[in-house]
Amino acid sequence: MDVGYHKSFESSVESVDTAGKVITCKAAVAWGPGQPLVIEEVQVAPPQKMEVRVKILFTSICHTDLSAWKGENEAQSAYPRILGHEAAGIVESVGEGVEDVKKGDHVIPLFQGQCGDCICCRNEKTNLCQRFGVNPLKTVMVNDGKTRFSTRDGNGPIFHFLNTSTFSEYTVVDSACAVKIDSEAPLDKMSLLSCGVSTGVGAAWNVANVQPGSSVAIFGLGAVGLAVAEGARVRGASKIIGVDINPGKFAKGGAVGITDFINPKELEVPVHERIRAMTDGGVDYSFECAGNLEVLREAFLSTHAGWGLTVLLGIHPSPMLLPLHPMELFNGRQIIGSVFGGFKGKTQLPKLAKECMCGTLKLDEFITHELPFEKINEAFQLLIDGKSLRCLLHF
Repeated sequence: MDVGYHKSFESSVESVDTAGKVITCKAAVAWGPGQPLVIEEVQVAPPQKMEVRVKILFTSICHTDLSAWKGENEAQSAYPRILGHEAAGIVESVGEGVEDVKKGDHVIPLFQGQCGDCICCRNEKTNLCQRFGVNPLKTVMVNDGKTRFSTRDGNGPIFHFLNTSTFSEYTVVDSACAVKIDSEAPLDKMSLLSCGVSTGVGAAWNVANVQPGSSVAIFGLGAVGLAVAEGARVRGASKIIGVDINPGKFAKGGAVGITDFINPKELEVPVHERIRAMTDGGVDYSFECAGNLEVLREAFLSTHAGWGLTVLLGIHPSPMLLPLHPMELFNGRQIIGSVFGGFKGKTQLPKLAKECMCGTLKLDEFITHELPFEKINEAFQLLIDGKSLRCLLHF
């Protein structure tokens, strides 16, 4: 996308005064588990106190959206609902009390918000937020327990998703869930920072703190797994092993720094045994990005006894439990979970965006397809078939 595309939308946002008014726009509505999303007109109410209404320019689909669309966790299901959480856009209007963003600002929506005031936000050891942290059970706004979306006739509510609901031309988010970025940053690429790339890169940088010369194994080479590889590459890891049953992922992996590839289907021994043989006893860090318990166990066992660290990134269905015996932890291996790569979105994402503008990270490698928003169901199928990392949808 060229800069002119962004500028034309900026002009339209600035010239049309829709503040305080209900906006009718296009959205992709999920009416039931596994049903094709329906492109239809919805109503989007004005932002209330400490809320922001954003015109979404670019959005994409990740496996969390796919899982929610399939209804894999019944307790999290709510219909009708507007899914989507990876996007970028321009502020259309703000509610009372919002001071850190204004109309026309370029923003990234955050599924993992940052209020800045709670005990978690004030603690440097975590990026959790007590009020606006990721919560797949949450379907309404914090202010009044109601939705800002409704059906075209205005009679029925449409539920929110992960603080963001980006499969809509306009969305309303809490101000804690929108971060301003440099106006010169390309919004199409910056949309990747609202989930996949930040999640993977941050896991390598913030959570594992990958060291120069270290060894890394990544299980699952989707967008998050490849972002881990990109983060490890930038940090100077000397050996980055990619594990995936889809050999089509290997070419893309090589472009982001993966040095060795393993296809479990081609092995006669467990994956962890092969990795231990390749690394003199195991890797320093492993990352599980598949959401599979058997894979998680292999990732854990592939690390070196005494100091190996496994970072859990995959989304696992309930009510699954860790496939480990407590005594296995006495060998010195550790395991930790990571949400949004440990990034505090409001305070740390602007710096990451600037680093991307300087070419520190290869964001182009992650966008494999681009489609108009109306073809969102095709984009879902590309992800299901394992043909895309990120399919960028534009309005």
